[in-house]
Amino acid sequence: MRTLEEVRATLQIAKLEEEDLQDTIHCLAFGQNVSSADYCLMELDDTLCKQIEAGANLVIRGDKDERAVLCCEDITYDLKVADTSNLLLFIPGCPTPDPLEEQRGSSLLMNTQIWGFSSCYWELRRQRPRLKKLKRLLLENPYGGPALGGQEEDSGNKYTMEDLLERIQASQQEIESQLQNIHACQIDGYWRLLDFDYEMKLLSHVTQLVDSESWSFGKVSLAVCLEELGPLEPRQMIEHCLNCYGRRYVDNNEVFYALDEDQVCRATALMLLQNAVKFNLAEFQEVWQQSVPEGMGTRLDQLKGLALLDRSSQPETISLLRVEDLGEDTLERFNQLFTLREKWTEEDITPYIQDLCAEKQTAAALLTKYARSSLQNAVKVFNSRRTLAK
Repeated sequence: MRTLEEVRATLQIAKLEEEDLQDTIHCLAFGQNVSSADYCLMELDDTLCKQIEAGANLVIRGDKDERAVLCCEDITYDLKVADTSNLLLFIPGCPTPDPLEEQRGSSLLMNTQIWGFSSCYWELRRQRPRLKKLKRLLLENPYGGPALGGQEEDSGNKYTMEDLLERIQASQQEIESQLQNIHACQIDGYWRLLDFDYEMKLLSHVTQLVDSESWSFGKVSLAVCLEELGPLEPRQMIEHCLNCYGRRYVDNNEVFYALDEDQVCRATALMLLQNAVKFNLAEFQEVWQQSVPEGMGTRLDQLKGLALLDRSSQPETISLLRVEDLGEDTLERFNQLFTLREKWTEEDITPYIQDLCAEKQTAAALLTKYARSSLQNAVKVFNSRRTLAK
């Protein structure tokens, strides 16, 4: 260990004035068997620091073939190794100048031991959760209703929340939100995605009951639905359907649902569109309106991110194109879209890129980065910045 006199001699050789330095002087020394592999450093933002101080956990998620992400309770971060030209030293309990009392001109020597060192650290960057895998896993074994008498239910893959947390690169809150978005349901402790035909069957039961009872779509009684439809389907499934396609509220201590017209019309359109490659637009609109419950109105803006209109063809056509079926990577998504259609208007392409926008980022900003704009018949259109293989 150095003495104060040795330090002053070193300062003199280095041509440094003692009064130009802090009053407290640290003499650093490496401990025994110190290795750069003993520790990893991670840079945290204020949000993560506060969560750790509050006792929250951070989890690194990803399968062997995936790039690792770090998740807190509600946010997902990309993990990237960042190199630094300065050697970073680990010194537990090392006091900084701020909390040290001024020595009023007298120098204080502190001998400090280095526990470890590193020339890199984990850099965190907030990113969109990677959720497409969630639906893919649940579609391995969709739920098509209760097994008929004597039959055993399909023994395919089923996932609990713990299983999904192990496989999906997203925080628990983000996973729970997506499960609600894709109309997943927890059955016997496992999260299941309903077979689409079965989901539409449940919705048909509800809308037919509304019609037979002459109810308003804004006031559908849960109790009556369970009583009337219970002999046909499990009560849990009936309530789940109402939660998917309606807004729950309480009136005079009774639970009611207000059916969402846009959601019902959108589901009906999906049922029609998945049965054909392309539809004559005018014929589709007529069949679509006839297929929804009487009293509900269909509009093309209900199909954003679900169907693609081609107004340049004669006659005009409509085809199924779900945003959820497109790639999760931004460049991959744009390549897919410009392969499908060479030129897009901003109105047409925005529903298919909106989910790619980072926090405070707009679809227009994404288009500026990944597409080239031009005018076609006085209308602004966007095409790829690169040549794509047909």
